Amino acid sequence: MTKRLLQLSILFTILAGCSFAPKYSQPPVEAPAAFKELTPEQSKETDGWKTAEPKDNALRGNWWEIFGDAQLNVLEEQAGSSNQTVAAAFANFHAARAVVKQTRSQFFPTVDVNPSVTRSRQPARSAARSGSISSGASPSQNAVTFTDYSLPIDATWELDFWGRVRNSVHASAREAEARLADFENARLTINAELAADYFQLRAVDAEKQLLEAAALAYQESLKLTQVRHDTGIASDQDVAQAETQLNTTRAQATDLGIQRARLEHAIAVLVGQPASVFSISTQQWTAKPIAVPFGVPSQLLERRPDVAANERRVAEANAQIGVARAAYFPTITLSGSAGYESTSLGNLISWPNFAWSVGASLAETVFDAGRRKGITEQAWAVYEGTVANYRQTVLTSFQEIEDNLASLRLLSQELQEQEAAVNSSQRYLALANERYRLGIDSYLNMVIAQTELLNNQRTAMNLRSEQMTATVQLIKALGGGWEISQLNSSNVKYSAHTDVAKERTSERNER
Repeated sequence: MTKRLLQLSILFTILAGCSFAPKYSQPPVEAPAAFKELTPEQSKETDGWKTAEPKDNALRGNWWEIFGDAQLNVLEEQAGSSNQTVAAAFANFHAARAVVKQTRSQFFPTVDVNPSVTRSRQPARSAARSGSISSGASPSQNAVTFTDYSLPIDATWELDFWGRVRNSVHASAREAEARLADFENARLTINAELAADYFQLRAVDAEKQLLEAAALAYQESLKLTQVRHDTGIASDQDVAQAETQLNTTRAQATDLGIQRARLEHAIAVLVGQPASVFSISTQQWTAKPIAVPFGVPSQLLERRPDVAANERRVAEANAQIGVARAAYFPTITLSGSAGYESTSLGNLISWPNFAWSVGASLAETVFDAGRRKGITEQAWAVYEGTVANYRQTVLTSFQEIEDNLASLRLLSQELQEQEAAVNSSQRYLALANERYRLGIDSYLNMVIAQTELLNNQRTAMNLRSEQMTATVQLIKALGGGWEISQLNSSNVKYSAHTDVAKERTSERNER
């Protein structure tokens, strides 16, 4: 008997280890050896951008702090704790983690307790059949009325011989990890969008200050032209040109207010505040090139949360194939019940009133007209689709990095050329101003020189803004300060992963 029990135990152990999911391995992707848009030779020609750095210089944590802007740091912290898109992504992660708990519960038996009290009356006819009515007694006098007390405990347990539950748990855990990566990707997207909007707002402020300074210079030129007109040196046409130039510049400065207001309102939404009560004061700002260590393409698979999310969903789809395959095999369920039943509450809990039963059942679908086959084919198709999505995400990631590296390389060159244009415009304006004072040229040449200088200065300012935006987008394309080591099973099972997550958990518990 002992030998037979040992054999059964070994058999159950072997069967419990069965899994019909394919052995999972991360889908291979073709990764180039290096990025082509900014080689070490090309980096020497840029104004601060550079190629791969040692691992200890990689971006980590609060990547926006590398810009050294205190106000940006404050806004980014507010976005991390108050942005509603991030909050929704975090709630989705918690929902997925709860599904893991639900699925894992299928490993264990289900135990139900169903106490009941039933008051019933047995008709005389039924009592007569059972022989409880004595001969010659009136049927109405011999009807039986009684109360039945029951305290049963029922348990059922479906044995996971074929790995259906185990693969379901694996699938839900991988989905929870994917949702965690989605949460990190939402944070990264919001942080990058906030930084880009902030730098654009600062560039608008700098451009407006440039226009206001030009308007003051044009006002002085208008006064000079009016004096020359009053003394008969300049014509009324010169005065009209000076007035037109001044008013046009003022209108351009005012028009920038629309763009600034929209950027400020967008930032308000990103930090989770109403636009009506949010404002950012104007301050001096100078765009500074930041060296971004972008490493090599192979590191990208460990740096981007959206890539990690898609890879986790490939693993989830792989586990779902095992769930679908397990349906071909019989379901084995153990069941048991025990409890007390009596017509008297006083002696309900007593050994004579105790009853129990145990049993096992096996259920196998003999014919389903190809339903299980269709489900299995669907699982394989979903798996292949997730692999394609994963590879497409990786390809898009390479594209985004190459795009921004190309932008930074070309913007660096364009800025150098534009600065040369600004310098020559300043020289041209100085010569035009001198010739106008000497009466050699008309005021039209002054207007042309002033307009060219202002346009070149504004173009240079816009290029610096594009450079800062491309920097932010490059950091986002690299995955910010995130690494795949932050995505592990302990995050899914036990922790909230971030301080923000812990705060939200505390708030939910208080509610």
